[in-house]
This record gives sequence, C-alpha cells and structure tokens, in this order.
Amino acid sequence: MRAFSQADRFLSEVESRKLKPAYVLVGDEAFFRKRCRDAILEHLVAPDSRDFGLFEFDLAETSLNEVLDRARTPSLMAPFQVFFVRGVKTLFGRGSSSNAEKIGAIEAYCKNPNPDALLVFVADHISIPADARRMEMTDKDRYQKIREELGPFCGIVELSRVQEGQAVRWIGEYCATREVKIDADGARELVDALGGDMMMVSNELEKLILYAGEKKKITLGDVETMVLAAKQRSLYELTDAISSKDRVRALQILDALLSTGDGEDAAIGHLYMLAKTFRQMLVILERNVRDQRMLWAALWQGFRVPPFAADDIIRQARRYKSKRELTRAIRLVAKADLALRSNPPGKRLVLEKLILDLASEPKLEAAGGWAQEELPV
Repeated sequence: MRAFSQADRFLSEVESRKLKPAYVLVGDEAFFRKRCRDAILEHLVAPDSRDFGLFEFDLAETSLNEVLDRARTPSLMAPFQVFFVRGVKTLFGRGSSSNAEKIGAIEAYCKNPNPDALLVFVADHISIPADARRMEMTDKDRYQKIREELGPFCGIVELSRVQEGQAVRWIGEYCATREVKIDADGARELVDALGGDMMMVSNELEKLILYAGEKKKITLGDVETMVLAAKQRSLYELTDAISSKDRVRALQILDALLSTGDGEDAAIGHLYMLAKTFRQMLVILERNVRDQRMLWAALWQGFRVPPFAADDIIRQARRYKSKRELTRAIRLVAKADLALRSNPPGKRLVLEKLILDLASEPKLEAAGGWAQEELPV
C-alpha cells in the first residue's frame, strides 16, 4: 500500500510531534491531502486557537519572504502556528534569477526555524499516477526538481493516486474499524463506479455506512442503489440530452450536477462516468443490442448498467449512426480529462465546452469522413 504509506508516515510524525521545520505535499490526490491536513489540525492546532494559529498563503499573491517572516515570529495568542503555502511552482519559474534566492531563503529558515511553527508547502500542480512509471514527463521533471532543491531540508510527502486493488483493500479495512462488513464485489463496484477517486470513494462510503445502519453490512446491491443510482440517474439524463443533440437541456443538467454535492471537485468523476457510458454504448452498437436480455449478455460484470438505466442506454446508443460517432465522443472526454488534470482556470468551462462539443453534430471532412479531434500533446 505504497500510496498510503507515504501519508501514514507523515501522520505518525505529526502525532508524535517529531516534525521537520517544513514539508512539501507533492501530488494532487485530495484524499491524502485532506488526511494530512486533518491530522495537523487535530494534533497541532487547538480549535480555540485556529484564528491565530492557522494560516493559508499562496505564493502567487504573497511573497515568500513575508511568509517566512510570519513563520519566524512567535504568536502571543497561539502556542503553535501552521502555515499552508500553495503556489509552489512559482519557486521554480523559468528564467528567474531569484529562484536560487527563494530556495536559499527556505533552507536558511529550516536551519534556524521557529520550533513552534510548521511550514507545509502544497505542490498540487503535480499529478502522480498509481504507477509512477506512467507519470507525465512535465510532472516528472517538476517532482525531481522539488526533490533535488527542497528535499535536503524539507520533508517530501508523496500524494499519489491509488491502485484499484489498494482502494478495495482500504475500503475493507476502514469498514472494519467502523464494525461494518462490505462485500468484496460491493467494494470493487464502489471503486470502479467512481473511477478510483479516493475522495469520492471515502465520501460515498460514509453514506453507505450510515445507510447500512444496524445491519452492519454493505452489499453490492446497496452500492448500486445508493451510489450508482444517485450519480448515474443525473448522468444518464445528461447523456440522453447529449445523444438527442439538445445542447440547452444538456447544459442545464450539467449546471444542476455542478450545483450539488461536491460541485466542480467531482469533475474527474463525472468524466469517468461519461467515458464509461459512451464505452457501454459502443458495445451496445457493435453487438446490435435491442433489449435488456441482450444487454446483460453483452456487458460483463463490473461494466453493467443499473437496472433502471437499461432501456435508456439502449435507446440512447441507437441514436448514434455509427461506431465512429461514439469513438469521437470518447476522444472528446479524454481530451477534457487531460485539460482538467492540467489545472485549468475553471473546471466548469472545460466541462461546458465538452458538453457543447458532445451535443453538436460531428464536422464532416471534404472527403466525406468524420473530422478527427486531436488530443493535446
């Protein structure tokens, strides 16, 4: 469980107060970042002193020297101070002669720190996949730079994505701590349905534990009822509008999705479900599925649709004239996924553009074929 071990090591240091003066949380996995933050608040900053002991800065708006000066200054109102500092990528801007000075300033602070303060640099502009070998070259270079420049005097905490098997195992272990049993198929379906997004998985798991109540058991049916039904009903309404080329209704449904629950934070999960639905439609079209009996035979375990959506997805799939249209839709979703993982100014804009593209007729080339949407390089 390598993905968990990094965060667990940091949590152990926080709990025992055997801390380095500064840490860098590297990675955009919100689940682990929240675990680290919660541990810091629980063990280092008392609730009644958080107004004076907890600070948030962004180096894009506040100078590093100001942050370090604040960290050096003891507080008369709080016994311990924590500084969360975002905008780490500004420390490594290209062509900036002050980069070395900034790194030197952090090193100087770490050599003579305020013992009653903790600096936590948040490098969430880097994405670390479950398999580090598949890390994008840009992210790999950025991560290596952080390790080389800040690693000698800051603690580096890697917040990577979680492999499916690790996520399933965590679900079982967490349920055991709550004295609840979950079926193995239910745990796998929960991970699969949410695309391995651990923040969404943990949030939905809490709801399932409450739903289980006194029976203290979560089944595959519970997951399909509470998670898939709750999320896929709206998403099937969205794909219904998309397949009907009803752009206005599609945007209205998207707005409703983003206005409830986790909002834009769930964008990656929405894309995963859209991609999965279009892949299901592709299989339906390839195998000429016409009714529910044929649907259950065509879609394998873990790739099936909830019963309420069976007729809907068959009807939606048959609106597409060819497999080429569906593969185009899958490419558009993949393109949007890359855009979201590149820290865009607004996730809503990325999603709205995707929905407009999906609900539009494909462009025709002069030769009569469909125009290809190229993925960014």
